[in-house]
Amino acid sequence: TPKINGNAGRDHWPGVASALLAGGGIRGGQVVGQTSRYAEEPIERPVHFREVFATLYHLMGVDPASTQFTDLAGRPQFLVDDRRPIAELL
Repeated sequence: TPKINGNAGRDHWPGVASALLAGGGIRGGQVVGQTSRYAEEPIERPVHFREVFATLYHLMGVDPASTQFTDLAGRPQFLVDDRRPIAELL
């Protein structure tokens, strides 16, 4: 969180997170997205973690756009909701 709470600590801040990806076919030296000055909100190219998972599946040779499984109720489900890998990392 970009703000310090009353206990001189920081709370959960779900609007912005960071991740470091390396190896396995990830194109290095990339920064994807940008936050506001104090990391309060994304302002350019927001990335959701489901896109990260789609990217990882893609790099493992699993097509996130077509691979499905059957859930316990017998319904077909995709591996992730957003099935587009992060193009900037490929």
